[in-house]
Amino acid sequence: MGAELLVIFVLPALLALAAGWDLASYTIPNAVPLALIAAFAGFALASGMAVPALGLHLAAGMVGLVAGFALFAFGFVGGGDAKLFAAVALWLGFGDFGSYALVATVFGGGLALLLLGLRKLPLPAPLSSLPWLLRLHDSRSGIPYGVALAAGALAVLPHSEVFRLAVLA
Repeated sequence: MGAELLVIFVLPALLALAAGWDLASYTIPNAVPLALIAAFAGFALASGMAVPALGLHLAAGMVGLVAGFALFAFGFVGGGDAKLFAAVALWLGFGDFGSYALVATVFGGGLALLLLGLRKLPLPAPLSSLPWLLRLHDSRSGIPYGVALAAGALAVLPHSEVFRLAVLA
């Protein structure tokens, strides 16, 4: 029961928090990826994850961290996005890592195109009093990629090995 709650409620809530925070402030606090890591530790215990499988999930998280920080070093994503990507990779492991990276990339491209298009339109006057929306609408602003990372994770999650493991636990 604990594994199910973590996968069905805690993980999506933390992903939604990361996306919302990034959308509103272009930051993802370190507490969110740390909470994702802590929740994964609880999931591994509650689901009875085998030690070799746990090792592979940890390795996937490390690969996600290296990949995320490479993207950060080249200026493609922010540091919070890199940490979020690694924490999600930890959850999904190598079995769903490729699907997650692909889906998050497609969502990120769609988000970028959507924001670039919306930024060409004038912001309606009633919305111009919201600082976070002004920042989001500013053509000099980046893309809150944490939104795409969270959406990608939520899209892949129901088809993932951890989801199946939670249901069986």
